[in-house]
Amino acid sequence: MAICEQRVAIVIPARYGSTRLPGKPLADIAGKPMVQHVYERAEEVSNAHIVVVATDDERVATAVRAFGGKCVMTSPDHPSGTDRLAEVMGEIDADIYINLQGDEPLVRPSDIEKLASGMLTNKGVNIGTLCHSIGSDEAENPNTVKVVLASNGNALYFSRSLIPYARDGESASYLKHVGVYAYRREVLADYSKLSQPMMEHAEKLEQLRLLSAGYCIRAYEVEPTGPGVDTPECLEQVRAIIAGLPLPAKPTLGEIKLVITDVDGVLTDGGIYYDASGECIKRFHVRDGMGMRLLEESGVRVAVLSGRDSATLRKRVADLGITLCQFGVKDKKKACQQLMAEAGVTAAQTACIGDDSIDLPAFAVCGVSFAVADAPSYVKAAATETLIKLGGTGAFREVADAILFAQNKEAVLGTAEGYANVMAKMAQ
Repeated sequence: MAICEQRVAIVIPARYGSTRLPGKPLADIAGKPMVQHVYERAEEVSNAHIVVVATDDERVATAVRAFGGKCVMTSPDHPSGTDRLAEVMGEIDADIYINLQGDEPLVRPSDIEKLASGMLTNKGVNIGTLCHSIGSDEAENPNTVKVVLASNGNALYFSRSLIPYARDGESASYLKHVGVYAYRREVLADYSKLSQPMMEHAEKLEQLRLLSAGYCIRAYEVEPTGPGVDTPECLEQVRAIIAGLPLPAKPTLGEIKLVITDVDGVLTDGGIYYDASGECIKRFHVRDGMGMRLLEESGVRVAVLSGRDSATLRKRVADLGITLCQFGVKDKKKACQQLMAEAGVTAAQTACIGDDSIDLPAFAVCGVSFAVADAPSYVKAAATETLIKLGGTGAFREVADAILFAQNKEAVLGTAEGYANVMAKMAQ
């Protein structure tokens, strides 16, 4: 690797305990653990001096040593990847530390070289990162972090929201933030002393702590990057790319024949009301009920799947004429598979809607998954799509409308004639 005045270290954080994909660093891709793919690409970065994996799990460390890589054991208690990087700084001496995530096996060495070069040639840049342009459809996804830049390339703000917002329908361009960071040593030394601002808590983006503290973050634009590995679906996609195989076809709303919905937090706002005899009242949204019937009468089955059971819930489901249902469910993966079998559909023909961690097993086995707008960020990240509506405010109807439009059945929504064809069996 090249020798220059300033020493550059690439640090690859690799936690074993991923919520969505346990053991992720060791996932096999073309006969190698994923962390090895990232490591080998990092070693191709010509202006870096050392590559090291930072892990809190001996299984990952053993795998790294097996392919001849360098590894540093770190505490399992770090609240962020940057805090983990600061611990590595105590063992690995460098002037610039690049944090390269261990779930990016398609990372381009040239992109990391561009980031390192920007830091090496301009000592006034204390923190660097990457970004690339995206279309408006991807920009509307809150799982995609956007960044807006000043004319000198410094980040003005990072957000899960659509930024900039085209208020009057004007055209706008969008940049996706790529979560690779370069820090000068003194920034990492100060990081743990910084307080977490409101905007970091709200957005769940740790880089906002640095902006709030007055640091400048220089963003270098690169070509669109390959997918990282966040979910089992992402892993299969990356495996296909590395193997040179056609990408697995993604299910579309046009194929959906079954929609499985959670109740509390989706069909209701999550409020549960009790009287002396026990739970008795839930607040449902009338448009969700209409959406269910519109789907059923248009050939798309609806199933209700709840971790709770009550007379109120059963009465609502019966009023809507929904016959596919399971109540008091603890294993939603198994329940979804049973509902698919009962409906005679495949996973690719099934969509599910959820709002919390109990719904993650359902997300994993359904071809398309939706998280309501007020779901936790980690639930949204596991879903295929995030809805605009909050739970209990018409979230199911949002999904129903999208499916009907995708299947060219929008007439039942927007015309008297179309609605008349199904209205005899409608209920709200």
